[in-house]
Amino acid sequence: MSLMRYTEKQIEKYQRQKYISFLEKVTKNLFRMFRSQDTTQEQFIRKFEELKIKLDAQINIHLNSEYHHQMKAYIEKLYSECQYEFKFDDIREINMTHLNRLQKLKNSSSYKKDKHKHRSKNQDWG
Repeated sequence: MSLMRYTEKQIEKYQRQKYISFLEKVTKNLFRMFRSQDTTQEQFIRKFEELKIKLDAQINIHLNSEYHHQMKAYIEKLYSECQYEFKFDDIREINMTHLNRLQKLKNSSSYKKDKHKHRSKNQDWG
């Protein structure tokens, strides 16, 4: 039985996917906490701190898409803002708005590669 060997590119792709999945997990958790009226400030701080520590423990990955850059920047900005005195209810609405904008950015990105767009647009069907 031979051991499977992975190329550097395969390992990098796996690590990027894992990192991106975790970024999305953090933003989903944040949105869920902001949306829930039952979330207390202490619960929010504890959970966000825990997620941020896990995120920082991961290898820093080069991100290609604007959406992923914005997501990471949002998490970093929110974390730095939470280091100061704040009231959870005061930041709830504005952060739900930020997270919704991030989701819109994700949804606006095209899933069809540019090289395929012109072919179907200009195709003559008869």
